[in-house]
Amino acid sequence: MFLLYFYYLIEGVRYDSGGSLAAIHKGISDVTAIALPQHALLRFSGPDAQNFLHGQLTCDLPALQPGSSTYGGYCTPKGRLLATFLLWADADGYTMMLPADIAGPIRKRLSLYVLRSRVKIEDLTADHAIIGIYGTDAAQQLATSPERDHQALTGDGVTIIRVPEKRYLKIIPGKQPDLADGSAAWSGLDIAAGVALITPATQEEFVPQMVNLDLIGGLSYTKGCYPGQEIVARTHYLGKLKQRMYRISVDAPAAPGDKLYCPALGDQAGGMIVSAAPAANGQSDALAVLQTAHARTAPYHLGTLQGPLLALQALPYTIP
Repeated sequence: MFLLYFYYLIEGVRYDSGGSLAAIHKGISDVTAIALPQHALLRFSGPDAQNFLHGQLTCDLPALQPGSSTYGGYCTPKGRLLATFLLWADADGYTMMLPADIAGPIRKRLSLYVLRSRVKIEDLTADHAIIGIYGTDAAQQLATSPERDHQALTGDGVTIIRVPEKRYLKIIPGKQPDLADGSAAWSGLDIAAGVALITPATQEEFVPQMVNLDLIGGLSYTKGCYPGQEIVARTHYLGKLKQRMYRISVDAPAAPGDKLYCPALGDQAGGMIVSAAPAANGQSDALAVLQTAHARTAPYHLGTLQGPLLALQALPYTIP
């Protein structure tokens, strides 16, 4: 029976404030459970929920079966991303996890297009807690755990989802347990996984392919229309994509929206930080959109042409 009465993990779990990404990247021999207050939950239900979302998002909703999740994006009519998210399905509808600072505006914008569709959009954030669980023994410490990435198990109001980088999300009803804020640590693991989060600083800056949404299963080229679909498809089929997202490190604090410069491009900014998290010794780990023609062959600098030098790091997938 799928009952998860423990709202705290069993004995042996380590709580972490998220300050030491170096420890995460070296590998952790125990389990860490953290609160993720930087995320919010939107719920979509009703007979027309699937068709409605299929006509709004970049991902393929009919292919998203109950018990599974996918990354996805929501674009302007010009094909620029307003949000990226994790979306999962159950027997009664869909739940979207996205950054809390854009959840309200995204809900409001989507509500404008409901019209006569039989769809209900709710904000579940205040009534649910989002917990991140990671570490080498994470799966063994759960009463039941998904066996593959993007599998979602739901029962008795609790949902557990496995996401890349050997992590689990646990969504529980009620108040947030007394766990440390792990926003920085989770962001660092998203960066290691090559998963971009669009925030207010980067809204309308990128088409989905620029942040590799097509490389992590969040962009379908075979589905029907959605806002920006024509531009996104043209970018793909005409091969006009000149920028991609890379994982980088830099010996300085970095933040989403920070501009990047390359001597080959002169005084014109040639890139932008998408996501960033603090690392050891004052460094930052980040995902950055760079010009593909120069990303691997020319130096890039943070802030100015004389700013700190970026170093490319490995991603778990191949950039074309």
